[in-house]
Amino acid sequence: MSIEIKISKKPIEYSKAINFLESRIDKILKNDEKELIWILEHPSIYTAGTIYKENEIIDKSIDLYKTNRGGKITYHGPGQLICYFALNLNKRNKDIRKFLNNIESVIIKTLNEYKIISFADRTNIGIWVNNKKKIKKIGAIGIKVKKWIAYHGFSININVNLKKYKKIVPCGIKDRDIINLQSIKKQNYNNLGKRIANNLITKFKI
Repeated sequence: MSIEIKISKKPIEYSKAINFLESRIDKILKNDEKELIWILEHPSIYTAGTIYKENEIIDKSIDLYKTNRGGKITYHGPGQLICYFALNLNKRNKDIRKFLNNIESVIIKTLNEYKIISFADRTNIGIWVNNKKKIKKIGAIGIKVKKWIAYHGFSININVNLKKYKKIVPCGIKDRDIINLQSIKKQNYNNLGKRIANNLITKFKI
């Protein structure tokens, strides 16, 4: 298999994870390493993508880590699954829109395996659910492409502290709330990461 699956059981500091991804890209470009799918969790942190605005920080006292991924401000912390990847689009037609659509479809398919119906939104990137007649966000996506290696990834809220989102305008969207999987359907999500990784492998294997 040309894609390595890495699953970290202990939380990984955000900066360490991004440094690891950056170094992995260089090795993939030199054919020294396999592509990567990495399932992990971060300690509590706010991160800002390349198009965030200062007025999207509600609580000015928060520490904000500025990163080079796309998107705006979001929160990562315990109870949230992170899926990072480093996948070579040189082998996959160099189509960023199609790649994003494939990522969305994998998340939607995986959540459907848990009997949770979700959908993508062309206007507001991410994965959404209709919960009690309100559209709420269950997954955030932020991707960067370097020399046609797509990296960074997405997050899915399982049982994260939603109060943390009150300090920011999550992903720049003011009129929609964030939700946890456990609020939608109480069940065991321990294998969610493995299912996502396996579905990504199926989608992107060459």
